[in-house]
Order: sequence, then structure tokens, then C-alpha cells
Amino acid sequence: MSKWTNLSIEYANQRSYLDDLFQVYPTIPEGIREINEKVWADVEKAFKRKNNGLLIRELLKLDLFPIKDSYIAYLKRDSSSIDRNPRTINRICGRIYEIGLDKLYERCSEPKETNRQIGPMFREWLRKKSLGITPVELSKFLANKKDAILDGSDRSMMDFAKEELGYNHNKGLDFVGRFNGKYVIGEAKFLTDFGGHQNAQFNDAISTVEAKKVNAVKIAILDGVLYIKGNNKMYKSITETYKNYNIMSALVLREFLYQI
Repeated sequence: MSKWTNLSIEYANQRSYLDDLFQVYPTIPEGIREINEKVWADVEKAFKRKNNGLLIRELLKLDLFPIKDSYIAYLKRDSSSIDRNPRTINRICGRIYEIGLDKLYERCSEPKETNRQIGPMFREWLRKKSLGITPVELSKFLANKKDAILDGSDRSMMDFAKEELGYNHNKGLDFVGRFNGKYVIGEAKFLTDFGGHQNAQFNDAISTVEAKKVNAVKIAILDGVLYIKGNNKMYKSITETYKNYNIMSALVLREFLYQI
């Protein structure tokens, strides 16, 4: 098994892993969503008049629809379907009327889900000089061959890696750095649970490490449940299938970079 994967597992199981990880991923829910007053006034009118079609149209203008239903996305992408499918609209509106206006407002203004906020947190952590270096823009990154971390969007870092390092994987990057004259690229993920979307996130990071003919050290900066010892698929993958890959926690990344 990779020294860095093993070190990450030990960290997660023997030290204050979650307490320390909060410095990287401070998953604090945002404040309530702002609701457009005019749109909400129209929602109230439609609700009180039991105008189902108008109610759905106005609620779809808000950032967050108040109930989860598999047909909402379709209605949002094709508003003409609202008039063509009265039974679907009546069914959805029946659930909305049961909620009541006060609860409806509360649901529409709920904070964003924590998982959707996680993406930018790793790069914010880097910008705090957490690895001993302040990330710099591309021109400064290319100005010399000293140790450096590139600051940019996942797309801009992917473009740099494609142009300069032979990276041909169509996936954005969370980390591009240069240490001891060697380039390092990788993705960072906080895997909060097993299954579904989290498995897809794990596979994304692994596919970056598996990219061929890249003139750089490839790493997967992974944190979360995958380091819990047991028979879960992620743990078995990092200790067996991908045991020789550079898979590590953000909390051991600094040590890895400075020993390259």
C-alpha cells in the first residue's frame, strides 16, 4: 500500500481527524436563501386562488422548489408541459397546499445543502497558505522554477495541464503545483458517505490518477469515510485495487509535496 494512503488511514483512525479536517472543509450551512419579493407575492396570490398552473410557474422561478419530486426538473426545462399535464400539476400542487404558505416560504428559503458548498473549500484552504506557499496566478507560476501552487479555476488548471503537461483527460483539476522541479496535479474530494454520488466523486478522482502520458505526479486528495477500516467498497479499493496510487488526505499533502 502507498505510504501516503497508509498514513492517511492512520491519521483518520488514531488522531483528531475530523477536528483537523474542519480547517480544510468548514462545512457551515449558509444563511437562508433570499426570495424575490415580487415572485413570492405572485406565489401567494396563486396559492390563495388555487391557480395550480400559475403556482407551479412562480415556484419554479425560485432557486429552490419546496418539495422533492422527480417531475420538477422536466417542468422547469419545458414550461409548456405544465399546461399539457394537468394531473401531474394537480398532484404536485396537492402536496404544496398541504404544506401551507408559512412552511412553503420556509422551505423555499432553506440554506444550500452542505455538500454543494464543499467544492471551493479546498482551494480556499490553499489560499490561506496552508501548505506553506501562497497560490499564484499563471504568469507568476511560470515566471521561474521555484516551488509554487497555481491559483485558478478547475477549468483553467485543466487547460494548463493539457497545454504544458500532456494531460488529456476531460476533467477539471483542483490542484496544480510544482515542487522540487516536479509538477503535481490532482483532484480533491470530501467523501461524506458511501454510495451514489459519493462513489461517482471517488471514481472521478481515481480517473485523474489513471490518466496516461502525463508529465506530472498524479494524486487523489481524498478525505472522509473512505479511511474507515472495514469491508466498505472505498476502503477495499484504496487498500487493494488502487493501493499503489498516490491517494492521500489533504492533511498529509504538505508532507508528501515537500518530500518529492
